[in-house]
Amino acid sequence: MAKALEQVAVLGGRGMLGSEVGAALRAAGHAVRSYDLPECDVTAPAALEAALEGVTAVVNCAAFTAVDAAESQASRAMAVNGEAPGVLGRLAASRGIYVLHVSTDFVFDGALDRPYREDDAARPLSVYGASKLAGERALAAAGGAQATVRVQWTYGAAGANFVSRFLERAASTTDLMMVADQVGAPTWTGDVAAALVHLLARRATGLFHYAAAGAATRYEVAAAILALRGLYGRRLEACRTADLAAAARRPLNSRFDCSRVDAMGIPARPPWREALARFLETSA
Repeated sequence: MAKALEQVAVLGGRGMLGSEVGAALRAAGHAVRSYDLPECDVTAPAALEAALEGVTAVVNCAAFTAVDAAESQASRAMAVNGEAPGVLGRLAASRGIYVLHVSTDFVFDGALDRPYREDDAARPLSVYGASKLAGERALAAAGGAQATVRVQWTYGAAGANFVSRFLERAASTTDLMMVADQVGAPTWTGDVAAALVHLLARRATGLFHYAAAGAATRYEVAAAILALRGLYGRRLEACRTADLAAAARRPLNSRFDCSRVDAMGIPARPPWREALARFLETSA
């Protein structure tokens, strides 16, 4: 048997993205150890030390992702998203372990009228966004070899997400509503995982944006889901984000400029509609 290329720990390894990352790493020839709750609480330094034992790289997909719940659970969100990455970074740096960390479009306020670049000012609107930004900064301050990849509007086979929740609603009612003033790119976790594996192999460092190619409103994405699944008997109504009673504010513009990650020679980012169609075919 050929020797594994890398010994990699994946934190949040049973989550929507982490499960895809683990599978992609194994397919590329790496030895993978996946960790998640309850056996690995990233807010416990001892758990992080155990996860890092004997590895050459770590991919941090662990996160408190309940955006609205974070408004009332700020301390937990900050512990997981804001503080743990810094502890992880310091432990990894002292051991010469490469860190690949995942962040979010929610670090931005969405006020720009163009796609966001990595060096644009981060102004989060929510506790969740603020906690993720704090984590980015804590990791960067830890030093060592590391990269942070911001992703957006992710969906996948494991865990609840925009696509799965919309399909659940479409299965139970013919009258549907979706916001038409949030713009971004729905991004399949399988494609994110492929990009992360490439960046890990390159030992890329710094901050990157990754999203599917193109952009659409959430209303347009919902309409595409209905069409791709052949659910033509549904009535889809557009609304504004301000019409919803969500606890956390959302950025209206989540578009990313992905020039920097493209320059790393990652697999071509697919158009969002093409990726969505592939996902729906595999999850039917």
